[in-house]
Amino acid sequence: MTRTFMGIPCLVLALSLSGCESLPSQSSLQDPLEIRLEELESRLAALERILASGSLIDLTVQLDELQRQTAGLRGSVESLGHSTSSIQDRQRDLYGDLDDRIQYLERNMQQPTRQSIPNLGPLAGALLVPGGNDRVNYEAAFELLKEQRFAAAGSGFQQFLAAFPNSQLADNAQYWLAESYYVTDQFDVARREFLLVINRYPRSRKIPDALLKLGYSNYELDRWSDARSALQLVRDDHDESTAARLAVQRLQRMTDEGH
Repeated sequence: MTRTFMGIPCLVLALSLSGCESLPSQSSLQDPLEIRLEELESRLAALERILASGSLIDLTVQLDELQRQTAGLRGSVESLGHSTSSIQDRQRDLYGDLDDRIQYLERNMQQPTRQSIPNLGPLAGALLVPGGNDRVNYEAAFELLKEQRFAAAGSGFQQFLAAFPNSQLADNAQYWLAESYYVTDQFDVARREFLLVINRYPRSRKIPDALLKLGYSNYELDRWSDARSALQLVRDDHDESTAARLAVQRLQRMTDEGH
């Protein structure tokens, strides 16, 4: 009997110890909100360390500086675009003004006071300004042209070309020599002289105008096919020039006239 009672306390003690081992630990009973709060506090501490180190501030400053530079560049590009547009508008105005002046000069030239210009040959005559350089003699001949003294101007340009064949003004002189023939209705001679501008000086800035006047000269000679070919070259190859616009107008006129 005594053994039986003595065994019962031992059994109770064993069961008590076993129950203690199966109870959950303190950490497993922690509130999930507390766990989340600890994670947030940890992340906040990490951000505070970054701020304390100054690295995030430096990045912010650099970003602000880049944004400022980008805004400045954008303003410069817009300003450049505006300047380019203004220059293009000014160029169109200048071309239009030049075109008006040329047409005015030609209208004034086409008067009964015309005088035929003799073809003196490459070596005939003397310079308008003996002993003067190419520019002085070119300007002297051009002054005669503006004064509508076409015979004297034509002779002056012929003498210029004979004396200064390699001058940088030679292509201009050849063009104005041809123009002197054109405004005095010597269209066949003018046609040949304009062809010399095109063939001798293929890089001259006078090429569009020479082609235009070649077309005009052929038009006056009723050489319709040659006139159309020259005018189409101006329109297609020099489409940005004032000469191209005038060529288009003459081509339309030819079409309207049935040529």
